[in-house]
Amino acid sequence: MSPQDHRDASLPSGLRAELLLREMTLEEKCAQLTAGWPWFLVRPDGSEAEGAEEVIKTAPGHVAGLTADDPARLARMTGEIQRQYVTRTRLGIPALIHQEALNGFCAGGHMVFPTGTGLASAWSPDLVEAMTDVIRAQMRRIGFRQALAPVMDVALDPRWGRVHETYGEDPYLSAALSVAYTRGLQGEDLSEGVIATAKHFLGYGLASGGINLSAYEGGARRTRDLFAYPFEAAIQLAGLKSVMNSYATVDGVPVGVSREILTDLLRGTLGFDGFVASDYTTLEHVVKRQGAAATPEAAGAMAIHAGLDVELPTPYGYGKEFAEAVRRGEVDERDVDTCVLRVLQAKFELGLFENPYPADRIDLDATAREGEEVSRELARRGVVLAKNDGLLPLAGGGRTVAVIGPHADAPSLQFPTYTYPAWREMIVRMSQGALGNQVGADPGLASWNDELFPPVDPETFVRERHGARSLAEAVQDFAGTVLVEPGTGVTRPLDAEAVERAVDIAGRSDVVVLALGGASLWFTGDRTEGEGSDSADISLPAEQVALAEAVAATGKPFVVVLFQGRAYSLPEVVRDAAAIVIAPYGGPFGPGAVAEVLFGAVNPSGKLPYSIPRHTGQIPVYHHQPAGTGYRNPLPPGVNRLYLDLEATPLYPFGHGLSYTDFTLTDLSGDAEITTEGTAAIGATVTNTGSVEGTATLQLYVRIPATGVAQPAQQLAGFARVELEAGASRRVTFRLAAAQLGHTNVAREFAVEPGTVPYFLGFDSDDRRLEGAFTVAGKPRLLAGPERSFLSETQIDQV
Repeated sequence: MSPQDHRDASLPSGLRAELLLREMTLEEKCAQLTAGWPWFLVRPDGSEAEGAEEVIKTAPGHVAGLTADDPARLARMTGEIQRQYVTRTRLGIPALIHQEALNGFCAGGHMVFPTGTGLASAWSPDLVEAMTDVIRAQMRRIGFRQALAPVMDVALDPRWGRVHETYGEDPYLSAALSVAYTRGLQGEDLSEGVIATAKHFLGYGLASGGINLSAYEGGARRTRDLFAYPFEAAIQLAGLKSVMNSYATVDGVPVGVSREILTDLLRGTLGFDGFVASDYTTLEHVVKRQGAAATPEAAGAMAIHAGLDVELPTPYGYGKEFAEAVRRGEVDERDVDTCVLRVLQAKFELGLFENPYPADRIDLDATAREGEEVSRELARRGVVLAKNDGLLPLAGGGRTVAVIGPHADAPSLQFPTYTYPAWREMIVRMSQGALGNQVGADPGLASWNDELFPPVDPETFVRERHGARSLAEAVQDFAGTVLVEPGTGVTRPLDAEAVERAVDIAGRSDVVVLALGGASLWFTGDRTEGEGSDSADISLPAEQVALAEAVAATGKPFVVVLFQGRAYSLPEVVRDAAAIVIAPYGGPFGPGAVAEVLFGAVNPSGKLPYSIPRHTGQIPVYHHQPAGTGYRNPLPPGVNRLYLDLEATPLYPFGHGLSYTDFTLTDLSGDAEITTEGTAAIGATVTNTGSVEGTATLQLYVRIPATGVAQPAQQLAGFARVELEAGASRRVTFRLAAAQLGHTNVAREFAVEPGTVPYFLGFDSDDRRLEGAFTVAGKPRLLAGPERSFLSETQIDQV
């Protein structure tokens, strides 16, 4: 073997990629920038598909849409695909096979974890990293090396149906969880890892009107300082290796063809050195929806120059004519080479050339149980106690509990879009002709699906395959007698007597658990959330309100449990309930976690990752609004509130969440002055003054000094979960680097400026329990990407 051969594993991955590139034809290069469907290569039984030999001649570098109910079958299919790539292509370049992994590897027989806002409401980066450590092992075992996750969009508009996929409204919390996710998935060495793909670059969480796919309207400062924050943190702190573009336009230009976004900002400013994968059918959107290019070839030419490295799920702009466009000089081959090098380097870094195949044996029982304790603990930590007038925790024993509402006996609703059960149901519906608009769908999917995904009732599937239980079943673990009635669907009425039956069992109970909320489904069905399922009005559905009013009229004490992935504005009957519990879509252990909280087996510690408005008309109501904007405005003269007809503040603020114990915060200490190169220490003592063990989540908020620029009135700058026995205290110290106070200044430079930094410590974003300030002294300091600080350091000490 030559010392300069790309097969030499001792050489650096970048050099190996360059050496391999020299051996490739133009067609082979272009193929590395595309993906293909698996059914053209392999049958569901793992054997070679008819015509595969012809397909493999121009083998795309990536494989999309591969999954199955059975991990062993999936591994056989993966192995056959790689066998063809390694043994039948001229250069033996393995495929990079990807799959969704937002809250678990989207393949049958693997653990499901809470959805994005569920992970965020736990405020536990350590558990998110543990979750993705499990996902990493599972994906590698089956032969998958790229995950199309996490979603790093900062979601500022609850009308958008995809909020539940995100980590909520705050860029700092999103950054902390994005870094944790990326670290766990990619591992310390990518040769033992799976590539994380951050979605959706950029501004996708603030779509016009809250409507999916719509334009993002925001200036350069907001784009860099707010929406790019989680992405840049994951790039700089965790070595993020892949980014997926947004479908939206930024400043009028579709992101998939925007060199300003994909090269100047992403690579030049943020320091990204991985590859950009298109969201499915991006370039088709550019031509057919956005009208920014007349032909697929024109879209492809713009995209490759912009820095879009890979087109998913199949070639459109990078299709058959692409190589000819390069030969005609319509596309610069140097742009092609640049993108191909990024893809090849990723494959070398992953160790695909040395180890392209899945594991030889899959222990199905062990695989299905992997991550169970992490998923269960995340579900427990994600339950938020929003209100409690003393009704909770409920007494168990011989009491009769009525569990009423659309979530009373529907465990499948705990599995939203981008979990495997929801994905499977969407595929089955598509094959039956009930769904024809899924992004990236292919007509050849139907026959493939008929064998891989036989129709199964969703409730049966999640019970049998995931051990899921309903809230009513979980409540039965604690109560003497449980009576159950749905009363209504999520948005649609049931039969004429449904509400009467619910009222009847409420009257025969000692206490009522009203199980209300939303539902995330793909494009069809009784739903309030999901991709392509946006809402002009975020009020709790009218059918549920009517049910709640009918139950409340019985006079029986009741607690409202809201299962939701984003904020809903709540009617009076819900606001007036003695207790309100807000629970994310928690996967198989979500209902059990809620029951444990209701009966006091678990002391709630969840904190809201988004603000809950009083009314849709308040949107936006996120906590970090600029000073002098929205509800951060001062009151006009002679009036006592900003709206004539309503308070402008949230019903429940970001970071809110109660406990069954009480906490105090005392003994504030902090540095009075630091330089623009320094670090401020801010500390306080947290004490559990109640009679039971509990967890306090201490939050630090700051206002960043700036000249000539209106900054957010407050920004989350640190948080710490502090577990305390009754009567115990802990000293929490935050170390906040001046480099974390960077922002885009009036000259459009990224800098730390001298000035006063007011701050407060509390248990939510409106809780100014302890307040202080420090001064940043010296001259303004310009910050390059690697010099920026993103997350404060936290120390917890015994008192």
